[in-house]
Amino acid sequence: MTFTDAAAQSRTFAKARRDLVDGFGRRELWLHLGWQDIKQRYRRSVLGPFWITIATGTMAVALGGLYSKLFHLELREHLPYVTLGLIIWNLLNAAILEGADVFVSNEGLIKQLPTPLSVHVYRLVWRQILLFAHNIIIFVIIAIVFPQPWKWTDLTFIPALALIMLNCVWVALCFGILATRYRDISPLLFSLVQLLFYMTPIIWNDQTLRDQGAGGWAKIIQFNPLLHYVDIVRAPLLGAEQQWHHWAVVLTLTVVGWIVALVAMRQYRARVPYWV
Repeated sequence: MTFTDAAAQSRTFAKARRDLVDGFGRRELWLHLGWQDIKQRYRRSVLGPFWITIATGTMAVALGGLYSKLFHLELREHLPYVTLGLIIWNLLNAAILEGADVFVSNEGLIKQLPTPLSVHVYRLVWRQILLFAHNIIIFVIIAIVFPQPWKWTDLTFIPALALIMLNCVWVALCFGILATRYRDISPLLFSLVQLLFYMTPIIWNDQTLRDQGAGGWAKIIQFNPLLHYVDIVRAPLLGAEQQWHHWAVVLTLTVVGWIVALVAMRQYRARVPYWV
């Protein structure tokens, strides 16, 4: 069998699917590695990962309080809004930026440890779940101070969060492969994500646009995909009325994203160890 034949045999959807399934099956490995990442990052620290909680909480209170004064918004409504926006944004931000470096940062393990590539992606997503769990404590505290009008239908935040995790996997796979091949992609994504932060309703909302006479921008903002991901989790947790077109957009992007991820895994999975 020639090298060309071997390479052709490795480029199949069955191989790509097996990598994803086998990687998920090695849960003990990526669960342990993800937890170790958290412990190592805050080694010798008294508060450990709760420093992230404190930092996120401080930013949420500062931005929520400032913008509620600037735009004459009710603090009891705007502070939970901003807090949840920042918490969900941190999750999406990490999936994109850390996902772009997921294979480069694990160069040693990829070359020395014969494991499916997806293990490193699952490790990244698991680590972000742990950080999200720490950060959501901030919202719980704020919700106690400013109670939200919850109802049973607001439990849709649970499948919404699971859907975001599913998207984090394909995002990290796609950007991870792309940024491993082209190293300029990572700094480009950093600049793009910074821009999207200001284009996403996190520290401002639709009422802010209308009050400033920029209501027409609301239609343009709908083309920002991150808006829909944020809203499917934030709206139910705030007890707000859900707009189902956000779900439609996210479900469509999930299907399209996974198709692209499977094609990328089929074509380039075997090349990643050489690119890193």
